[in-house]
Amino acid sequence: MRWGRISLVVCIVLLALAPVVLSPFRLGLLAKYLCFAIVAVGIALAWGQGGMLTLGQGVFFGLGGYAMAMYLKLKEAGSAGLPDFMVWSGVEELPALWKPFGNPVFALAAVMLVPGLVAFLLGLLVFRQRVRGAYFAILSQALAAAFVILLVGQQGLTGGTNGMTNFTQFFGLDLTDPNGQRAVYAVAAVVLGVTFLVAKLLVRSRFGRLLVAVRDGEDRVRFLGYDPAVVKTITFTISAVMAGLAGALFVPIVGIISPALLGIVPSLELLVGVAVGGRFVLAGAIAGAIAVNYAKTLFSEDFAEGWLYLQGGLFVLVLVFAPKGLAGVVESLRYRLSSRKPAPVEVAA
Repeated sequence: MRWGRISLVVCIVLLALAPVVLSPFRLGLLAKYLCFAIVAVGIALAWGQGGMLTLGQGVFFGLGGYAMAMYLKLKEAGSAGLPDFMVWSGVEELPALWKPFGNPVFALAAVMLVPGLVAFLLGLLVFRQRVRGAYFAILSQALAAAFVILLVGQQGLTGGTNGMTNFTQFFGLDLTDPNGQRAVYAVAAVVLGVTFLVAKLLVRSRFGRLLVAVRDGEDRVRFLGYDPAVVKTITFTISAVMAGLAGALFVPIVGIISPALLGIVPSLELLVGVAVGGRFVLAGAIAGAIAVNYAKTLFSEDFAEGWLYLQGGLFVLVLVFAPKGLAGVVESLRYRLSSRKPAPVEVAA
């Protein structure tokens, strides 16, 4: 517990110092990693605590991202204009689906509610039928593939393959100005902290213990009178909302949202980060997401074509030799060191 608090304080200090010591480019990369860390918290909650191997978290990330992008595009286009990609696509009138996103309150609500609603409905359909394990993983992966195909096919509505880009404003912040970029980074750091806190409280609650029980013995939980489908659906919905929030922050930080960022491969990359860090520990999942994406940036600069193979090999190595991830390795080392401490010497009276 003491080491956990010390680590938390160190992380907060480092995040606070980052805008001072990092260049705007590196700070933007760190802010992007924080977005992936928010998704990792949701994956750790669903997979590590609930046993739901979700391979399609990119869908919910994309729903939140596109909801935010639609608002930002309408804001830049003005009351009488059309987003730039619609003009290039020959669209003459704003589609009805877009009109509510001109309201910032509606857009912010959609960032969380749309991914949550999709996950809730999917969870009800899937978990009621007792679909789990590899079947659920394949289903979630298929959902990601279908979502990308849908986006690509709607050129005039979503920007197609190119997606949406060229964002310069974010709720009054100038995204081209370093101060605006620092403010967006701060928002991402705060959202990550709140997300971690919510997940931590959930894990420690009675619901969290019930979720672990569902993971370890779903039939036994059902025999005791609880409905595992409800528990899993709620958890899956919460993880989707977290992914939607991350996607919404990703848009102003990176400046683009496109199908290439949401498909099967990006979803697997999110999962790899959680596996490397440790899916059973929330802090481990966050550290893994940041570390893997930093490594991706680092290695892809020199080994762009070999990164995917390296990433796949890393995933296999972790699953085979360290199934609890780096957090499990650290915990094991701490246990061994503590067990070697000499027993206290009893002093005779």
